Amino acid sequence: MTGSTQCVVVGGGPAGIMLGLLLARAGVQVTVLEKHADFLRDFRGDTVHASTVRLLDELGLGEGFRALPQSRLENFRLPVAGGRSVVLADFGLLKEPYNYVAMVPQWDLLNFLVAAAGQEPTFTLRMNTEVTDLLRDSSGAVTGVAYRTRNPLTGSPLDSGELMATLTVACDGRGSVLRQRAGLAPHEYPVPFDTWWFRLPRTADEDEPVASIAPRFGSSDVLLSLTRKDYHQIAYLAAKGLDPQLRAEGVEAFRARVARLRPDLADRVDTIRSVDELHLLDVKLNRLARWHQ
Repeated sequence: MTGSTQCVVVGGGPAGIMLGLLLARAGVQVTVLEKHADFLRDFRGDTVHASTVRLLDELGLGEGFRALPQSRLENFRLPVAGGRSVVLADFGLLKEPYNYVAMVPQWDLLNFLVAAAGQEPTFTLRMNTEVTDLLRDSSGAVTGVAYRTRNPLTGSPLDSGELMATLTVACDGRGSVLRQRAGLAPHEYPVPFDTWWFRLPRTADEDEPVASIAPRFGSSDVLLSLTRKDYHQIAYLAAKGLDPQLRAEGVEAFRARVARLRPDLADRVDTIRSVDELHLLDVKLNRLARWHQ
């Protein structure tokens, strides 16, 4: 199957969907291709910063955005000796109404933006569509993408096709297929740690403010807790490359790591049923000197 559009955006994350919305509002025929069946993936970036809230207001979407389920992060405190804390960042000092970071589940934000973009006649979103390669003409110029679609229920391949486009934009994330196919190799800088995300339940008697951030430091690891309405979103930071060892040690050993750093949460670490519930983020720091071809 072959089709065409003015601009194809590969990847339906916040960058891809927002770009699609802006292009469609400018009258550009844009098609966003997203390989998943929905946006329901845990431990994605849930922070919407003040500059983004301002942008949503400028687009006339601020009122709808504020109606989404969310909490406000107004400062970042670092615990010190004696039970005290030091404020490292106070967003409340910024000019209202942009004096906070909104904590919004990413799937709610994406569904909201898709609904807004869907009001534009030149916007198309195709889910279950995984881009596999770039298309080129005889001169080597990029002319679109090759893709395959999947059954949303079984995940099995359905068909494949090509989408021709005047402009192709790669918003397909950290492991970008299109960046690799285009030969755009980033310079990698060394990063000494990785992050494992998971969640622990929050009890009704806890008085930690919602959206607060609580770091705890060990000798060679860190536990960072983001307080949500009914759970703690936890990031465990330790040496890069530790993942195979951590999983081989088993869930009991990992529970002990958590309890050591957060004794107040030791009574619920058994809710981590398996190391399969730990979502590894391979932390990277890289830079592309050239972003296009």
